[in-house]
Amino acid sequence: MSFPVHEMEWTREPGGCAVEEGRIEITTRPHTDLWQRTYYHFRNDNAPVLQLRTKEKYFSFVVKAAFDCHHRFDQCGVVVYLDSENWLKASIEYENGEFQHLGSVVTNHGYSDWATTEIDASIKGMWYRLSRRGNDFRVECSEDGLRFRQMRICHLWEAADEIRFGVYACSPEDSSFRAVFSEMQLMECQWPAHDGQAPDE
Repeated sequence: MSFPVHEMEWTREPGGCAVEEGRIEITTRPHTDLWQRTYYHFRNDNAPVLQLRTKEKYFSFVVKAAFDCHHRFDQCGVVVYLDSENWLKASIEYENGEFQHLGSVVTNHGYSDWATTEIDASIKGMWYRLSRRGNDFRVECSEDGLRFRQMRICHLWEAADEIRFGVYACSPEDSSFRAVFSEMQLMECQWPAHDGQAPDE
């Protein structure tokens, strides 16, 4: 299924971008990030976010994120950004020449968390599959676009009706890099109902 890339909307625009059928390129600005309060106490809400609106309660979105990061905290990936205090993101965040953090952040009512695992710094691309079932979401990742493994299941309290989802990239420190998103697909929900769960509405 062709992904309607030209129906996507910027919440904030990046330093540079190119949006075309099947491909999105983002060049980040320095000192851009998404984080709210928890542990670090600071609040950052200026990362560029490009998203599609939908009221569909059951779907999956697949995208490949490729990047060439060389600076601490540079990151890019998939996002569900509702407003400054309610959102979900999943990405690879560069740390140093040895390792990076593959992880996700869920922010509900103005408080963020961060769940991560370390991966090798040589990895420069990752597929993500974001699935929605009502207010609940699952994020999966894949290094080959074929075999996906679960990263996280979470709930967004404010995702009751229309949501926005898509991609983001940012550089929290004094750096900039280019992220390329491709192989975007919108499909029927690939996250099946749990055994014994009531049928979908």
